[in-house]
Amino acid sequence: MDKDTTMLMMGLLLVASFSPVLNEQWTASVVNELEVLVSSCVAIPCSFTHPEGSLSNSRLRGIWHVSDKRDQRVFSEDPTTILENYRGRTKLLGHLSQGNCTLEITEIKDHDNGPFCFRIELAPTSSGTLEKFSFVQDCATLIMQPDPPKPEMTHPKTAIQGHPFTVTCTVAHTCPSHAPKLTWSRLNSDPADGITEVHRKTHSGIWEVQSILTFIAEEKDDHSEVTCTSTFNGGKSSSKTLTLFVKRTENYNHIIIPAVVGIGITAIFAVFCIFMVKKYKTRIAELQRQDGSMWNRLSRMSRRIRSNNPGPSHSEHRRSIWSRFSRRPRADMVNQMPNNVTSNTCSDKTFSKPRFPSPKRTLMEMIMKTRQMSACTETCEGL
Repeated sequence: MDKDTTMLMMGLLLVASFSPVLNEQWTASVVNELEVLVSSCVAIPCSFTHPEGSLSNSRLRGIWHVSDKRDQRVFSEDPTTILENYRGRTKLLGHLSQGNCTLEITEIKDHDNGPFCFRIELAPTSSGTLEKFSFVQDCATLIMQPDPPKPEMTHPKTAIQGHPFTVTCTVAHTCPSHAPKLTWSRLNSDPADGITEVHRKTHSGIWEVQSILTFIAEEKDDHSEVTCTSTFNGGKSSSKTLTLFVKRTENYNHIIIPAVVGIGITAIFAVFCIFMVKKYKTRIAELQRQDGSMWNRLSRMSRRIRSNNPGPSHSEHRRSIWSRFSRRPRADMVNQMPNNVTSNTCSDKTFSKPRFPSPKRTLMEMIMKTRQMSACTETCEGL
């Protein structure tokens, strides 16, 4: 291989090593699709890399154009080259020297659909060469939304009287430089209510603003409404309302007091029943003891009568003492016992036994007569 051929090959290698076009090291990353609100604004995230090392902004020129039509520019450092419809509404966010090519479009129109593509140019060097790189494969398309998104509210189901209650209102947007404004409204607002606002990026091209409302729930707040309103850049707004339910402190008493009263009534009723059972058992025992003493009295009286009078017949002897006081007395007993006492001697004293309709009354009458006979017997014994 001769010397000229060797020098030519070395030159080609050097050109291939330092030429960005041949190495294809210029890359760009753009969000392909975004939903935007008409009349609001949008920030289209864009970043690029280059093999030139550190380049100053003075050497880099960023251009955005419509689709593959490079002459229909929506942004350029030369305003005269921008389409009239986009003049004053577009700008670059960040610095090209840092690889940031994000485009912001304000006052979104219905026809601002795109797709929008990025193009980078390097200022000519001393050799007069102008390098240009278009990234038509990565372009951003905008989907128009005529109505703003409603905010989302997160909160506990119920509030407790006298305790802090927190409500969080969140809304998504596409314009971090003109974020929506979140405002609160409630019937019983208090200057002491605490409001905290948080801004953060959730996805590429999507941001959200979050407002946190904290207040002390009172009884007057029950069934009141709390509204969060989001106002977007351009004037459009949306809101969401929640109905507040406050659990009163005395609600616990409504549960505890009836339960305690019910338990108390049950306990009192149980004690009363036990007392009554004991009382009736004692009464029954007393009646049984009284019945026993009455039986003893009647037995003694019967023995005394048998000792002073002729003995009863065999059939009468077999009859129990209670049968003698039955409702229907025997005729011979009625004839042998007259109503009046005719003599002072016990053998001459006989008593008549009238009929009574009630067994209880008959028994009481016989008891009285038995007492008289007992008194007469004691008199006779004394004589």
